Amino acid sequence: MLSVPLISANASPLGWMLALAAAVAYAVPAAGARRISHAGARAALRLAWVLHALALAWGLLGEQPHFGFAPALSMTAWLVLTVYGVEQQLFPKMRAQLALSALGTAAVLLAALFPGTPLHVNASPWLPLHLALGIASYGLFAAAVVHASLMTRAEQHMRLGGGGHDSGLPLLTLERLTFRFVSAGFVLLTATLAAGWLFGEQLYGKAWVWNHKSVFSLLSWLTFAVLLIGRARFGWRGRSAVRVLYAGAALLLLAYAGSRFVMEVLLERAA
Repeated sequence: MLSVPLISANASPLGWMLALAAAVAYAVPAAGARRISHAGARAALRLAWVLHALALAWGLLGEQPHFGFAPALSMTAWLVLTVYGVEQQLFPKMRAQLALSALGTAAVLLAALFPGTPLHVNASPWLPLHLALGIASYGLFAAAVVHASLMTRAEQHMRLGGGGHDSGLPLLTLERLTFRFVSAGFVLLTATLAAGWLFGEQLYGKAWVWNHKSVFSLLSWLTFAVLLIGRARFGWRGRSAVRVLYAGAALLLLAYAGSRFVMEVLLERAA
């Protein structure tokens, strides 16, 4: 008979309170899209961003630190929102609040439901840096995916003769930003994989292992490398380039979050 553990058993009451408060703040721009002003929606997103950061900090630094696939995705969503906040200062007309509100709500609740496994206190002091590099690359590629989706919608709108679109940015600007995020994410992903290859024993107590995580990570790295080379040498752009970006992002998602989901949820429930 399968034993199904409580998925929130490791979540502390304070962690749950912070997560629920952040989720409510994230939901405000979506729930009240026609009733609140743009300035009010931005203020709600900023409050949600702060509460989200506190929930993440409590999960990593609280009385019993945890980490897993859901906190990793939650950090990725928080980084995407951080990028959006910076871009709002540079491009005030940019509009992506509804999509990011939904992303933030889902991410923060998922991390509360699946807080992950306890962190080892005797881990290498360099392990947090390695994890930070990996999560930062996740965040940059996620930002690239968000911008690519906005770019795709803009192209579709223009093909249908709709003229302007609701992203608030010119199509060429969206494309340029998308590939800047891809380039930056590729640099961090390269550094993450190189550190795991060269210093795996110091970081994790064992040398590089060819498992699902390693294979999917390398496949994603190769996919992004092909994308950047194709754009630089052959001028890849538009839907073809976006498809390759989506494929690389899916492989990267499977590399850590996918493998950890199987270990933490599916295999745990089958135990």
